[in-house]
Amino acid sequence: MMIQPKSLFLLAFDVDGVLTDGSLYYGPQGEAYKCFSARDGMGISLARLAGFKTAIITGRLSDMVKRRAADLGIDYIYQGVENKLIALQALCRQIGIEVSQVAYMGDDINDMAVLKACQYSGAPADACKEVRKIASWVSIYPGGKGAVREWIEYLLRQEKRWERVLQQYEDYRSDVRQ
Repeated sequence: MMIQPKSLFLLAFDVDGVLTDGSLYYGPQGEAYKCFSARDGMGISLARLAGFKTAIITGRLSDMVKRRAADLGIDYIYQGVENKLIALQALCRQIGIEVSQVAYMGDDINDMAVLKACQYSGAPADACKEVRKIASWVSIYPGGKGAVREWIEYLLRQEKRWERVLQQYEDYRSDVRQ
């Protein structure tokens, strides 16, 4: 599916199975741990550099997600969400955009309504079969292992923003080194 240049405004992501591999590790005191990909984080940083707003919409509550979102400068975070489409629609009203201006990546059946509503939808390679079937684009990488980064690069290229973002990043790195 081809998207129109400069048509997207917001990139939104599920967490478990998208920004992580979906595994949950529990410590001796019952604290939960998740593993996030630095490559996916760089992808999100590049998307923000390109001018996209970013959001996390997840069904779980996690201090680790809040921390990772802060580290990456994620603009909007919704945790403990039962109906992700309702949350996304509320966010769109809040910031004054249409759902058609959102690209969303999800991996499981609780993401399907959002994937269907968005202009452009992505899924990791290991998303459930139903999600892979309806997603506009499916990564060759599994969740938490570069799927988000690959999707963002693809979107930036489709939106004709990739070369500009690379130049901006290089200019930024040059300024930091001086």
